[in-house]
Order: sequence, then C-alpha cells, then structure tokens
Amino acid sequence: MSDSRADPFAFEPVRFARRRRDGWTPERQRLFILALSKIGMVSAAAAAVGMSRKSTYALRERAGPESGFARAWEAAQESGWTTVKFTAIERAIDGVEMPYFYRGRHCGVRRVYNDRLLIAALRATHRARGGSGGWRDE
Repeated sequence: MSDSRADPFAFEPVRFARRRRDGWTPERQRLFILALSKIGMVSAAAAAVGMSRKSTYALRERAGPESGFARAWEAAQESGWTTVKFTAIERAIDGVEMPYFYRGRHCGVRRVYNDRLLIAALRATHRARGGSGGWRDE
C-alpha cells in the first residue's frame, strides 16, 4: 500500500504531447526535485539537471499550483533550506578546519569560525518562524 505522506517528494511527472531528449523528461523532473531537496535553490537544482531556471519555472506553471509536481517542489525546497540553515549553524559554531602553509609547505590546520554566517543563519531561522528582520526577541 502506497501512502503519499511516506514520501513528500513523490509526484506524477508533468506530461508533454511531444517528448524531447533535451527537455523535461520524467527522470529529469525527479532529479530536479531531488537536487532541490538538497540545496533549496531553484537555479542550482536546475543547473544540476542541465536545465535553465526559466524553463524550470515554466514547467511549474504548466503543471499548475495544485499539481503533485508543485507540492513536491514546495516540500523539496523547504527541506533544502532546512539543511542549508542547519549546515550554516553547525559550521559557524563548530568552525571549519583550514590548512595553513609556510613557504609552500603544509604546516598544519587551524579552526576558523564565522560569526557572520551564524548571524545570517539565526536571522533566517527567525524569519522562518514568522519574526521580523532582527533575530533577537523584541
């Protein structure tokens, strides 16, 4: 028994009267939704499957706002943004290891922290919860 709630990215691909090898095939549509679920950015997901941002939005319009494709798009984009926010917060708090060199020789690594990244992630999280531009309690 299949339940659509089990896979929020499941959808019926948008059908076309004429099938093009370089167009929006059902497989390419699925790969786009998968890419969008990882990063949350339409332009990057479209580029990942070899399509333009413009054709991606045209596909969504063709599918319609109540289509399975549009619902999968929304779920994938939300998932991607959540992943990006958590990754940004983790990197800002834990830092990232950066190698350092002296006279062309690797001397070690140092941990670099990014306060701007943390502030940006906190603001995005606050806005997602319905807050205004600032991230502090008002």
